[in-house]
Amino acid sequence: MIDFRYHLVSIVAIFLALTVGIVLGSTVLQEPLIRSTEELTAQLQQSNDDFRKQNTGLLRREAGYDAFVTAVAPQLLRGLLTGERVVIVEAPGSDAEMIEPVTEALVAAGASVTGRVTLTDKYLAPDQSGLIDQLAATVKPAEVTFPEQATPYDKAATVLAGAVVTGSSTESGKKDASSSAVLGAFEDAGLISIDEDPAQRAGMAVVIAPTAVYEGQNAETETGAMVALASALDSAGKGTVVAGTTAAAGSGGVLTAIRDTGEVATNVSTLDTLDMAAGRAVLVYALREQLDGGSGQYGLGPAAGSFLPTASPTPSPTAGSGG
Repeated sequence: MIDFRYHLVSIVAIFLALTVGIVLGSTVLQEPLIRSTEELTAQLQQSNDDFRKQNTGLLRREAGYDAFVTAVAPQLLRGLLTGERVVIVEAPGSDAEMIEPVTEALVAAGASVTGRVTLTDKYLAPDQSGLIDQLAATVKPAEVTFPEQATPYDKAATVLAGAVVTGSSTESGKKDASSSAVLGAFEDAGLISIDEDPAQRAGMAVVIAPTAVYEGQNAETETGAMVALASALDSAGKGTVVAGTTAAAGSGGVLTAIRDTGEVATNVSTLDTLDMAAGRAVLVYALREQLDGGSGQYGLGPAAGSFLPTASPTPSPTAGSGG
Protein backbone atom coordinates (compact mmCIF):
# COMPACT_ATOMS: atom_id res chain seq x y z
CA MET A 1 0.00 0.00 0.00
CA ILE A 2 1.33 3.44 -1.00
CA ASP A 3 1.59 5.69 2.03
CA PHE A 4 1.11 9.43 2.38
CA ARG A 5 4.86 10.17 2.20
CA TYR A 6 4.98 8.73 -1.33
CA HIS A 7 2.16 11.04 -2.43
CA LEU A 8 3.88 14.01 -0.85
CA VAL A 9 7.19 13.24 -2.57
CA SER A 10 5.39 12.85 -5.93
CA ILE A 11 3.63 16.19 -5.57
CA VAL A 12 6.88 17.94 -4.60
CA ALA A 13 8.62 16.37 -7.60
CA ILE A 14 5.91 17.62 -9.96
CA PHE A 15 6.09 21.18 -8.69
CA LEU A 16 9.88 21.07 -8.79
CA ALA A 17 9.79 19.98 -12.43
CA LEU A 18 7.39 22.81 -13.29
CA THR A 19 9.61 25.31 -11.52
CA VAL A 20 12.70 24.10 -13.37
CA GLY A 21 10.80 24.27 -16.68
CA ILE A 22 9.66 27.80 -16.06
CA VAL A 23 13.15 28.91 -15.08
CA LEU A 24 14.72 27.29 -18.13
CA GLY A 25 12.02 28.70 -20.41
CA SER A 26 12.39 32.22 -19.11
CA THR A 27 16.16 32.17 -19.47
CA VAL A 28 16.95 29.95 -22.46
CA LEU A 29 13.94 31.00 -24.57
CA GLN A 30 13.57 34.57 -23.37
CA GLU A 31 15.91 36.23 -25.85
CA PRO A 32 14.59 34.50 -29.06
CA LEU A 33 11.01 35.12 -27.97
CA ILE A 34 11.62 38.81 -27.34
CA ARG A 35 13.48 39.17 -30.64
CA SER A 36 10.62 37.48 -32.54
CA THR A 37 8.03 39.67 -30.84
CA GLU A 38 9.98 42.83 -31.61
CA GLU A 39 10.33 41.83 -35.29
CA LEU A 40 6.60 41.12 -35.57
CA THR A 41 5.75 44.43 -33.91
CA ALA A 42 8.02 46.28 -36.33
CA GLN A 43 6.40 44.56 -39.30
CA LEU A 44 2.91 45.42 -38.09
CA GLN A 45 3.92 49.03 -37.47
CA GLN A 46 5.36 49.31 -40.99
CA SER A 47 2.22 47.79 -42.51
CA ASN A 48 0.08 50.19 -40.50
CA ASP A 49 2.13 53.15 -41.71
CA ASP A 50 1.86 51.94 -45.31
CA PHE A 51 -1.92 51.56 -45.06
CA ARG A 52 -2.24 54.99 -43.46
CA LYS A 53 -0.27 56.60 -46.29
CA GLN A 54 -2.29 54.69 -48.88
CA ASN A 55 -5.57 55.78 -47.26
CA THR A 56 -4.43 59.40 -47.13
CA GLY A 57 -3.51 59.25 -50.80
CA LEU A 58 -6.89 57.78 -51.74
CA LEU A 59 -8.74 60.42 -49.75
CA ARG A 60 -6.78 63.18 -51.49
CA ARG A 61 -7.44 61.60 -54.88
CA GLU A 62 -11.18 61.35 -54.12
CA ALA A 63 -11.24 64.98 -52.99
CA GLY A 64 -9.54 65.94 -56.24
CA TYR A 65 -12.10 64.00 -58.28
CA ASP A 66 -14.94 65.66 -56.37
CA ALA A 67 -13.45 69.11 -56.88
CA PHE A 68 -13.06 68.48 -60.61
CA VAL A 69 -16.58 67.13 -61.10
CA THR A 70 -18.05 69.98 -59.06
CA ALA A 71 -16.21 72.50 -61.21
CA VAL A 72 -17.30 71.01 -64.54
CA ALA A 73 -20.80 69.92 -63.48
CA PRO A 74 -22.53 72.95 -65.04
CA GLN A 75 -21.06 72.00 -68.43
CA LEU A 76 -21.61 68.26 -67.97
CA LEU A 77 -25.25 68.61 -66.95
CA ARG A 78 -26.42 71.64 -68.90
CA GLY A 79 -29.68 71.06 -70.75
CA LEU A 80 -30.21 67.43 -69.69
CA LEU A 81 -33.41 68.21 -67.77
CA THR A 82 -34.44 71.52 -69.30
CA GLY A 83 -38.00 72.43 -68.33
CA GLU A 84 -38.53 69.33 -66.20
CA ARG A 85 -39.99 69.51 -62.70
CA VAL A 86 -38.67 67.23 -59.97
CA VAL A 87 -39.96 66.53 -56.47
CA ILE A 88 -37.59 65.33 -53.75
CA VAL A 89 -38.90 62.71 -51.31
CA GLU A 90 -36.89 61.96 -48.17
CA ALA A 91 -37.15 58.59 -46.46
CA PRO A 92 -37.06 58.42 -42.66
CA GLY A 93 -33.40 58.23 -41.68
CA SER A 94 -32.08 59.97 -44.79
CA ASP A 95 -29.34 62.62 -44.67
CA ALA A 96 -30.82 66.12 -44.92
CA GLU A 97 -27.40 67.46 -45.92
CA MET A 98 -27.82 65.76 -49.29
CA ILE A 99 -30.72 68.02 -50.26
CA GLU A 100 -28.69 71.10 -51.15
CA PRO A 101 -26.12 69.39 -53.44
CA VAL A 102 -28.87 67.32 -55.08
CA THR A 103 -30.90 70.46 -55.73
CA GLU A 104 -27.84 72.18 -57.19
CA ALA A 105 -27.27 69.29 -59.60
CA LEU A 106 -30.91 69.31 -60.71
CA VAL A 107 -30.91 73.07 -61.26
CA ALA A 108 -27.62 72.85 -63.17
CA ALA A 109 -29.32 70.38 -65.52
CA GLY A 110 -32.16 72.85 -66.16
CA ALA A 111 -34.79 71.30 -63.90
CA SER A 112 -36.84 73.03 -61.23
CA VAL A 113 -37.64 71.48 -57.85
CA THR A 114 -41.32 71.77 -56.98
CA GLY A 115 -40.72 70.96 -53.33
CA ARG A 116 -39.77 68.35 -50.76
CA VAL A 117 -41.82 65.71 -49.01
CA THR A 118 -40.15 64.30 -45.91
CA LEU A 119 -41.57 61.12 -44.40
CA THR A 120 -41.41 61.22 -40.61
CA ASP A 121 -40.50 58.35 -38.28
CA LYS A 122 -44.21 58.13 -37.46
CA TYR A 123 -44.91 57.11 -41.06
CA LEU A 124 -43.04 53.84 -40.47
CA ALA A 125 -44.09 53.26 -36.86
CA PRO A 126 -45.75 49.82 -36.48
CA ASP A 127 -48.65 51.22 -34.44
CA GLN A 128 -49.59 53.72 -37.15
CA SER A 129 -50.47 51.29 -39.95
CA GLY A 130 -54.16 51.48 -39.07
CA LEU A 131 -54.12 55.26 -39.25
CA ILE A 132 -52.30 55.18 -42.58
CA ASP A 133 -54.77 52.68 -44.01
CA GLN A 134 -57.77 54.75 -42.92
CA LEU A 135 -56.24 58.04 -44.04
CA ALA A 136 -55.33 56.73 -47.50
CA ALA A 137 -58.89 55.43 -48.00
CA THR A 138 -60.36 58.73 -46.84
CA VAL A 139 -58.36 61.11 -49.04
CA LYS A 140 -57.93 59.04 -52.19
CA PRO A 141 -59.37 60.63 -55.34
CA ALA A 142 -62.57 59.06 -56.61
CA GLU A 143 -60.89 57.64 -59.72
CA VAL A 144 -58.31 55.72 -57.66
CA THR A 145 -58.99 52.07 -56.86
CA PHE A 146 -56.75 50.07 -54.55
CA PRO A 147 -55.91 46.45 -55.40
CA GLU A 148 -57.64 43.92 -53.17
CA GLN A 149 -54.38 42.78 -51.54
CA ALA A 150 -52.96 46.29 -51.08
CA THR A 151 -51.26 46.93 -47.73
CA PRO A 152 -51.66 50.23 -45.85
CA TYR A 153 -48.30 51.33 -47.26
CA ASP A 154 -49.30 50.36 -50.79
CA LYS A 155 -52.38 52.56 -50.44
CA ALA A 156 -50.46 55.45 -48.92
CA ALA A 157 -47.84 55.20 -51.67
CA THR A 158 -50.53 55.40 -54.34
CA VAL A 159 -52.22 58.52 -52.99
CA LEU A 160 -48.99 60.29 -52.08
CA ALA A 161 -47.44 59.58 -55.48
CA GLY A 162 -50.52 60.87 -57.26
CA ALA A 163 -50.36 64.03 -55.18
CA VAL A 164 -46.79 64.99 -56.10
CA VAL A 165 -46.09 63.63 -59.61
CA THR A 166 -47.91 63.28 -62.91
CA GLY A 167 -47.03 61.77 -66.26
CA SER A 168 -48.86 64.54 -68.12
CA SER A 169 -46.78 67.50 -69.27
CA THR A 170 -49.91 69.65 -69.40
CA GLU A 171 -50.76 68.92 -65.76
CA SER A 172 -47.22 69.22 -64.43
CA GLY A 173 -46.68 72.44 -62.52
CA LYS A 174 -50.38 72.99 -61.86
CA LYS A 175 -51.75 72.70 -58.35
CA ASP A 176 -54.49 70.13 -58.01
CA ALA A 177 -57.14 70.41 -55.26
CA SER A 178 -57.01 66.70 -54.44
CA SER A 179 -53.20 66.84 -54.25
CA SER A 180 -53.34 69.62 -51.67
CA ALA A 181 -55.95 67.67 -49.70
CA VAL A 182 -53.83 64.50 -49.63
CA LEU A 183 -50.63 66.28 -48.58
CA GLY A 184 -52.48 68.37 -46.01
CA ALA A 185 -54.11 65.34 -44.42
CA PHE A 186 -50.84 63.40 -44.17
CA GLU A 187 -49.04 66.46 -42.82
CA ASP A 188 -51.73 67.15 -40.22
CA ALA A 189 -51.43 63.54 -39.07
CA GLY A 190 -47.70 64.01 -38.53
CA LEU A 191 -46.76 61.44 -41.17
CA ILE A 192 -44.97 63.86 -43.51
CA SER A 193 -43.60 67.37 -43.59
CA ILE A 194 -43.49 69.46 -46.76
CA ASP A 195 -41.34 72.32 -48.02
CA GLU A 196 -42.23 74.72 -50.82
CA ASP A 197 -45.16 73.49 -52.93
CA PRO A 198 -44.99 69.82 -54.00
CA ALA A 199 -48.75 69.96 -54.74
CA GLN A 200 -47.70 71.68 -57.98
CA ARG A 201 -47.01 68.26 -59.31
CA ALA A 202 -43.66 67.37 -60.84
CA GLY A 203 -43.00 64.98 -63.69
CA MET A 204 -40.22 63.10 -61.92
CA ALA A 205 -39.15 62.14 -58.41
CA VAL A 206 -35.89 61.66 -56.56
CA VAL A 207 -36.17 59.57 -53.41
CA ILE A 208 -33.36 60.00 -50.87
CA ALA A 209 -32.76 56.60 -49.26
CA PRO A 210 -32.00 56.18 -45.52
CA THR A 211 -28.34 56.32 -44.59
CA ALA A 212 -28.52 53.00 -42.75
CA VAL A 213 -30.36 49.71 -43.00
CA TYR A 214 -33.63 49.64 -41.07
CA GLU A 215 -33.32 47.30 -38.10
CA GLY A 216 -35.61 45.56 -35.64
CA GLN A 217 -38.75 43.44 -35.93
CA ASN A 218 -40.40 45.96 -38.27
CA ALA A 219 -37.39 46.37 -40.59
CA GLU A 220 -38.78 44.33 -43.47
CA THR A 221 -42.07 46.24 -43.40
CA GLU A 222 -40.27 49.61 -43.25
CA THR A 223 -38.07 48.72 -46.19
CA GLY A 224 -41.06 47.42 -48.12
CA ALA A 225 -42.89 50.70 -47.50
CA MET A 226 -40.11 52.62 -49.23
CA VAL A 227 -40.03 50.17 -52.14
CA ALA A 228 -43.79 50.60 -52.54
CA LEU A 229 -43.48 54.39 -52.57
CA ALA A 230 -40.68 54.35 -55.14
CA SER A 231 -42.70 52.06 -57.39
CA ALA A 232 -45.82 54.23 -57.06
CA LEU A 233 -43.91 57.42 -57.85
CA ASP A 234 -42.44 55.83 -60.96
CA SER A 235 -45.85 54.62 -62.13
CA ALA A 236 -47.56 57.96 -61.55
CA GLY A 237 -44.90 60.12 -63.23
CA LYS A 238 -42.25 60.08 -65.92
CA GLY A 239 -39.62 58.32 -63.85
CA THR A 240 -38.06 57.89 -60.41
CA VAL A 241 -34.54 57.47 -59.12
CA VAL A 242 -33.88 56.27 -55.56
CA ALA A 243 -30.49 57.53 -54.42
CA GLY A 244 -28.35 56.93 -51.36
CA THR A 245 -24.94 55.73 -50.25
CA THR A 246 -23.35 52.29 -50.30
CA ALA A 247 -24.80 51.69 -46.81
CA ALA A 248 -28.28 51.59 -48.37
CA ALA A 249 -26.95 49.09 -50.94
CA GLY A 250 -25.88 46.61 -48.27
CA SER A 251 -27.79 43.56 -47.08
CA GLY A 252 -31.32 44.58 -46.12
CA GLY A 253 -30.93 48.13 -47.45
CA VAL A 254 -33.62 49.98 -49.39
CA LEU A 255 -31.55 50.11 -52.58
CA THR A 256 -30.84 46.39 -52.33
CA ALA A 257 -34.53 45.65 -51.81
CA ILE A 258 -35.42 47.59 -54.97
CA ARG A 259 -32.66 45.91 -56.96
CA ASP A 260 -33.88 42.49 -55.79
CA THR A 261 -37.54 43.16 -56.66
CA GLY A 262 -38.00 42.12 -60.29
CA GLU A 263 -40.66 44.42 -61.72
CA VAL A 264 -39.66 47.38 -59.56
CA ALA A 265 -36.01 47.01 -60.56
CA THR A 266 -36.92 47.10 -64.25
CA ASN A 267 -38.68 50.45 -63.84
CA VAL A 268 -37.10 52.32 -60.94
CA SER A 269 -33.45 53.39 -61.14
CA THR A 270 -31.16 53.33 -58.12
CA LEU A 271 -27.88 55.02 -57.26
CA ASP A 272 -25.58 54.32 -54.29
CA THR A 273 -22.98 57.11 -54.70
CA LEU A 274 -25.06 60.15 -53.77
CA ASP A 275 -22.36 61.30 -51.33
CA MET A 276 -19.95 61.79 -54.25
CA ALA A 277 -19.97 64.70 -56.67
CA ALA A 278 -19.72 62.23 -59.54
CA GLY A 279 -22.67 60.33 -58.09
CA ARG A 280 -24.86 63.41 -58.17
CA ALA A 281 -23.97 63.88 -61.83
CA VAL A 282 -24.96 60.25 -62.41
CA LEU A 283 -28.27 61.04 -60.68
CA VAL A 284 -29.03 63.55 -63.42
CA TYR A 285 -27.94 61.06 -66.10
CA ALA A 286 -30.24 58.44 -64.56
CA LEU A 287 -33.18 60.87 -64.59
CA ARG A 288 -32.45 61.67 -68.23
CA GLU A 289 -32.39 57.94 -68.98
CA GLN A 290 -35.76 57.58 -67.25
CA LEU A 291 -37.20 60.29 -69.51
CA ASP A 292 -35.88 58.37 -72.50
CA GLY A 293 -37.65 55.21 -71.32
CA GLY A 294 -34.73 53.40 -69.69
CA SER A 295 -33.66 52.48 -66.18
CA GLY A 296 -30.65 51.04 -64.38
CA GLN A 297 -28.89 50.31 -61.12
CA TYR A 298 -25.81 52.48 -60.69
CA GLY A 299 -22.94 52.93 -58.26
CA LEU A 300 -20.37 50.83 -56.44
CA GLY A 301 -22.62 48.47 -54.47
CA PRO A 302 -22.64 44.70 -55.07
CA ALA A 303 -25.85 44.77 -57.15
CA ALA A 304 -25.02 47.86 -59.21
CA GLY A 305 -24.89 47.17 -62.93
CA SER A 306 -22.39 49.95 -63.64
CA PHE A 307 -21.20 53.26 -62.26
CA LEU A 308 -23.31 55.27 -64.72
CA PRO A 309 -25.60 54.73 -67.71
CA THR A 310 -23.71 53.38 -70.72
CA ALA A 311 -25.51 55.55 -73.27
CA SER A 312 -24.49 59.21 -73.36
CA PRO A 313 -27.38 61.39 -72.18
CA THR A 314 -28.65 64.01 -74.60
CA PRO A 315 -30.06 67.40 -73.65
CA SER A 316 -33.82 67.97 -73.73
CA PRO A 317 -34.72 69.32 -77.18
CA THR A 318 -37.41 71.65 -75.86
CA ALA A 319 -38.48 72.93 -72.49
CA GLY A 320 -40.98 70.68 -70.76
CA SER A 321 -40.54 67.78 -73.15
CA GLY A 322 -40.44 64.30 -71.69
CA GLY A 323 -39.61 60.76 -72.73
